[in-house]
Amino acid sequence: MEDIEVPTHFLCPISLELMRDPVTIATGITYDRESIEKWLFTCKNSFCPVTKQTLSPSDHLLLTPNHNLRRLIQSWCTLHASHGVERIPTPKPPVDESQIIKLIKDAKGSPHTQHKCLLRLKSIASSSDSNKKHLETSSIVVDFLAAIIMTQKEDNVSTSTDSWSSVIEAVSILHQLELSNAALKALMNLKDKFVDSLLHILRRGHAEARAFVIALLKNIYSIAEPHQLIGTKLELFVEIAQVLRDQISYAASKAALKLLIELNPWCKNRIKAAEAGMVMVLVEMLLETSERRSCELALNALDQLCGCAEGRAELLKHGGGLAIVSKKILRVSNGASDKAVRILGSISKHSANARVLEDMLEVGVVAKLCLVLQVDCGWKTKERAKKILGLHSTAWKNSSCVPAHLLYTYPS
Repeated sequence: MEDIEVPTHFLCPISLELMRDPVTIATGITYDRESIEKWLFTCKNSFCPVTKQTLSPSDHLLLTPNHNLRRLIQSWCTLHASHGVERIPTPKPPVDESQIIKLIKDAKGSPHTQHKCLLRLKSIASSSDSNKKHLETSSIVVDFLAAIIMTQKEDNVSTSTDSWSSVIEAVSILHQLELSNAALKALMNLKDKFVDSLLHILRRGHAEARAFVIALLKNIYSIAEPHQLIGTKLELFVEIAQVLRDQISYAASKAALKLLIELNPWCKNRIKAAEAGMVMVLVEMLLETSERRSCELALNALDQLCGCAEGRAELLKHGGGLAIVSKKILRVSNGASDKAVRILGSISKHSANARVLEDMLEVGVVAKLCLVLQVDCGWKTKERAKKILGLHSTAWKNSSCVPAHLLYTYPS
């Protein structure tokens, strides 16, 4: 094969390899389907690689098979078979809307046929980027999957194996698809019915299904309206806390923390999160992990929760709360240090009785704040630390708990 010169018009302009499934895009340039789909859908490019012309969203899906060129390539392969050139197979055509409609219509016969339909949809989504994109933009597919999930919630007492398997597959497919904001809003507008169904899976499902659900909830709530966020149920915070406790996977924990941060700007939600035991969970997470991103997200969420009295009380109730927050300062990142100092600022401003001030001395909080003033960690963080130290200088300034080499930086 190396000794044979391949005609240049048989080569994909992206991969520079022999095209197996040539398709022509709106600019008139032909590429191998796999390469151009990766360029458009995976790499998220919105222009033609050769001409640099901008492609509209509708152009992304307009990949016209170049049958004539493909036949020429197949003939050329056959002609050079004696030189070790393998004939490329005729590719399967991409899925179209009529096939999807028929597939979903046939699924309504029984739980067994419904499950087979879901497996077929999953296979279609995995077969190519264009097929996956087609499913993502099809409202009928999203509605079908959501309906299966919501039907399960209504029948949570006696459930057949096929029905439950269908629910898990529907969740898996929704997670696999990169849904548009419009599709996510449509799911959110189903209100409590859809979210309650997902909560049911979080309580009952296996680890992988729960990971899919928490990621889906994170995406849904990221585009929710303020009134939808404010109305979040306590049960959701309970399940987020449980996902974090169970440590299903790094991705699931990260999604759970991001979802929590999305919900926390509202005071009512902070109170619910505190009631769900979230502060204790976050402190335990900080005690157990030193991974940078996990610490940053946990400290961000904890900072939000300390914006309410209930959150601060829960932090002080944990024997290691103040100590671990202080320990993370200057050990993770500048951003994490700033959040940790903010947490200590909330405690010192709103919850600083004599016992708390003594605890902050004993566990090294005051010494760490003095150290912050000596190192390069961002002027905002320094200003916050200086403010905390100045606020309680009477109780802390002359304490023997603070090393002399740190005490000299204590603000006057």
